[in-house]
Amino acid sequence: MRLSGKVTIITGAASGIGRATALRFGKEGAKVVVCDLNAAGIDGVVNEIVAAGGEAIAYVVNVTDKQQIAEMVSGVKSTWGRIDVLVNNAGIVADAQLYKMTDEQFDRVIDINLKGVYQCTRAVVDTMMEQGSGVILNASSVVGLYGNFGQTNYAAAKFGVIGFTKTWAKELGKKGIRSNAVCPGFVATPILQSMPEKVIQAMEEKVPMRRLAKPEEIASVYCFLASDDASYINGAVISVDGGLVI
Repeated sequence: MRLSGKVTIITGAASGIGRATALRFGKEGAKVVVCDLNAAGIDGVVNEIVAAGGEAIAYVVNVTDKQQIAEMVSGVKSTWGRIDVLVNNAGIVADAQLYKMTDEQFDRVIDINLKGVYQCTRAVVDTMMEQGSGVILNASSVVGLYGNFGQTNYAAAKFGVIGFTKTWAKELGKKGIRSNAVCPGFVATPILQSMPEKVIQAMEEKVPMRRLAKPEEIASVYCFLASDDASYINGAVISVDGGLVI
C-alpha cells in the first residue's frame, strides 16, 4: 500500500474532498486522524475506514482554535508517536462583491482558510523536524491562481496558501519536509446541492472535459503527493481542474 503506516492529519475531513481524502488514505494504509467541527461526520468517516480494515481516530477541531489544535497534535503523538503528513483541507466560502463584503465575511474566511493553515502547520512542524521527515499538503484553488468574481476574501486566502507552500518548501526542504499545494477547480461536493441546476450546468460547460471533478479525483492527487513516489516534488502548485484555466 502506498501510504502504509504514515500518520496523517486531515482537517475538514467530515465531508467533500476531505472525506474522500481520508477514505483514500485509509485504503492506502495510512493511520488517519480525521478532524472537523462536525462530530457525527468524522465519526462516520472513522467507522468507514475501520470497517474497511484501516486505522483512524477522530478529533473535533476548529482550526482557528490553537488550544484544540495543540490538544489534537498531543493526542496523536501519544497514540501513534509521530506525524508524517498534514493535509490542510479545512475551508469555507462567504462570497460577496467587494463593495458588499462585510468585515465579518472577510475575517472569517481569512481566519479559517489562511490562518488556520498556518496554525495547524505550526503545530506539527517541530515534530516533523525532529523526525527529519514530513509532508505538508495545502488546499489552494484555481481561484488562488486567477482570482474570481465575488471572492475577494477566498482569493486572498488561497493566494496566501500558495505563498505559504513555496516559502515552507524553501525553509523546510533541508529538514526533509516537503510542502506542496493542490488547486482544485469545480468539484462535485455537497456544497453544490444548494445551487440551481442551471448554475451547475454552466460550471460544467466552462470545463473542457464537460464535467465537474469527483472528490476522489482530488484525493488521488493528495495520495500521490503524500507518498514516496513524490519524494522529489517540493514547492509544487498542482491544478486539478479538467483544463478549466487553459
